[in-house]
Amino acid sequence: MQIAQLLRRKGQEVATIDREATVAAVLALLAEKGIGALVVSPDGRTIEGIVTERDVVRALPERGAALLEEPVSAVMTPDVRTCVATASVHDLARTMTDHRIRHVPVVEDGRMIGIVSIGDVVKARLDELEQERAQLVDYIQTA
Repeated sequence: MQIAQLLRRKGQEVATIDREATVAAVLALLAEKGIGALVVSPDGRTIEGIVTERDVVRALPERGAALLEEPVSAVMTPDVRTCVATASVHDLARTMTDHRIRHVPVVEDGRMIGIVSIGDVVKARLDELEQERAQLVDYIQTA
């Protein structure tokens, strides 16, 4: 299965935030949307970074409550791994595992067209395995 197929099923909406927004705004938006990451983007198409719950949690012990008033740029990850829509779910799963990342924006022609989470990848792989199982059962029953 390709990432494009996964995006067709789950949708292409990407939650974004501006780099100058506060960390408190990040947490509010993450909670409101029930998600674990926001792409840092000035226009919803270009990627300046990514900010996750983990980024905030890891910065909190050092900076304390003052962190909530700092800009997103203070905690975001600026080097974002991306993938293309033609990539396979299997390859993306390997990349996510190898680099210990949970969210990967999908880019086409230099423009963000979606985002895939590790949960999306796991669900897609389970769906593929179920289809293969059903095909094998069908094959055995008709043979």
